[in-house]
Amino acid sequence: MTTFEPDAKTLELPWRFTGREDELELVRRSLTAGHHGIVVTGPVGCGKTRLVTEAVRGSDRARAAGTPETRHIPFAAFAHLLPEAVSLHRAVQLLSGVRLLLVDDAHLLDDASAALVHQLAVHGRTRLIAVAADDVPYPGAISRLWTGELLPRLALEPLPREDTEQLLAAAVEGGLEPLTLNRLHHLCQGDLRLLRDLVDAVRERGLLTRLLPDSEAWAWRGPVPVTATVRERTAQVLERPRSDERRTLERLAFGEPLARHMDDFDLRILENLEADGLIRIDDHDDQDDQGTVRLAHPLHGPVLRAAAGRLRARRLARTPAQCAAALAAESTALTRRIEQADVRALPTPVGEWLVQEGAPVPAGYAAVRARFARLRGELREAAAWAGEGLRGAPGDASCSAELALAAAQSGDAAVAERAVEGWQGLEDPAAWLAAARGDVDGALAQLCDALDGMVQRYGEGGGRIAGVGGGRGAEGVTAGIAGLDGASALDGALALYDAVRLGAPEKVVDRLPADGVFALHADALARGDGPALDRAAEALEERGFLLFAAEAHAQAARAHRDPRAARTSRTRAVDLARRCQGARTPALSGLVLGELTARQRQIVTLAAAGLSNRQIAEQLTLSIRTVGNHLYSAYARLGASDRGALPWLVELPNAQPA
Repeated sequence: MTTFEPDAKTLELPWRFTGREDELELVRRSLTAGHHGIVVTGPVGCGKTRLVTEAVRGSDRARAAGTPETRHIPFAAFAHLLPEAVSLHRAVQLLSGVRLLLVDDAHLLDDASAALVHQLAVHGRTRLIAVAADDVPYPGAISRLWTGELLPRLALEPLPREDTEQLLAAAVEGGLEPLTLNRLHHLCQGDLRLLRDLVDAVRERGLLTRLLPDSEAWAWRGPVPVTATVRERTAQVLERPRSDERRTLERLAFGEPLARHMDDFDLRILENLEADGLIRIDDHDDQDDQGTVRLAHPLHGPVLRAAAGRLRARRLARTPAQCAAALAAESTALTRRIEQADVRALPTPVGEWLVQEGAPVPAGYAAVRARFARLRGELREAAAWAGEGLRGAPGDASCSAELALAAAQSGDAAVAERAVEGWQGLEDPAAWLAAARGDVDGALAQLCDALDGMVQRYGEGGGRIAGVGGGRGAEGVTAGIAGLDGASALDGALALYDAVRLGAPEKVVDRLPADGVFALHADALARGDGPALDRAAEALEERGFLLFAAEAHAQAARAHRDPRAARTSRTRAVDLARRCQGARTPALSGLVLGELTARQRQIVTLAAAGLSNRQIAEQLTLSIRTVGNHLYSAYARLGASDRGALPWLVELPNAQPA
């Protein structure tokens, strides 16, 4: 195990501006001729100030900011721009000559400053960008900026996981492994300030390790560092004035990852904590059971445990052995959902807690968790779970098979080759390994061999499913699958369904269970029916099969005769594939780049590498407007909503030139 050792150079994190391209353009357009500015709101730490700073970079502007300490002082936010004693009328006159005014933390402005901002918006001579946090009381003059339709309002959502992953890839050389990414994303809940603070802390304290010798990605295991920012974000629980409420919060913190029954606590204390948004109640179907109670924010538990002291923590903390029954129940729930062909997100707090604590994860659980993630299209996460199982049980066949399947469908042939020897089950990593090399015909041949094995194991006779005259064997497989238990039946259906994903539905269209979503996809693809493929994709997405849905939409884009319908299918395919953590399958390959001109491909490639429109313009000796126009046209042809999808598109294998 390699531990990250910080030095003077690596402590400077290269946090680049990532994502928010559409929002960035919207803010910039609000400052052009005919517009008077914009109000940007969003949760604390979601990147509002960074967004507007990027938007006005290089512009001549004045800046003001509200603070909690000066809310009672008139014009405090503008003290550096105004004389010591000034009326509202005079302040408006003085600042009307400012071309661009950026007002940060507008929700903290004193009443006089808020009135000044409102009057500047009414006069319309100064372009305004106001930034305010959500879920806090606003001065009336500020809220009327958008309710009174003086300025448009841009409400920012937390940065999506995909963009957060890109941000962290730039911050930590080698990147972070998926389970660490999940942990950070879960803890920070979109708070980018907290995210940076935690990454800084785990780097500086040497908490980043490489779990595998041949891996470049870093992992974080162990406790959460209680930094100044973490304390600020958790002050509500750390500084609880009533000792009985603090003790209740601690009991909940040390009960994690399992929920505690409401019957174990004083109901009045729980009511107070729930009113303050510190706990949540999970109701049960049993009317006699009042439900269970958990801490509302994922950061509160780790912080309360860290602040409790070593001796108290040693007495109250759970051990992995105490969670064995809950882990088994979690594994059973995941298996049941897989058997039901329903892989919509399911909470797995016990398994995640084991990983975060750095405790061994049983191989059986790890294989089930990896398979669930793989079927959801979370391929890197699936490989990480399989790796966790292999750390404790090297050579485990189920974990090796899951690692091989996830790696092959991510296009990582080298990892798949090393793991494929441990294959166990009906789904064939060898077929996907051939597909990862670009040999789809070879992949189908490998699949046929695997299906032959199914005939021998479950069918009524020999014969080749994909070969001439293989009808009896194919029927034997179908009959054999129907007679299996839930898990094995789904194994068989997925093995047949691989032929659909590889583009040969005619080989198995009559062999899949007729009432399932996989048969719906196979039938639509065999008929070349674009609308039916889109319907199949929607059914797959509804059940959580995001990668399968992306593939079906991609196949629909090729089947549609209507160009507009094809673009819509392509858009959906790209959006879903972005969430599939680097999936590289034949159905997705060559999806879009073939529709671009040479200049558009050149610009798209540079944009995918992270260059801004200005940098692309300088490199290609073009105007920024020309670059923007080319990107806009490329988005329309690609079916992409923003440049966040471009890295995935550019890296697709087998893209055909225009």
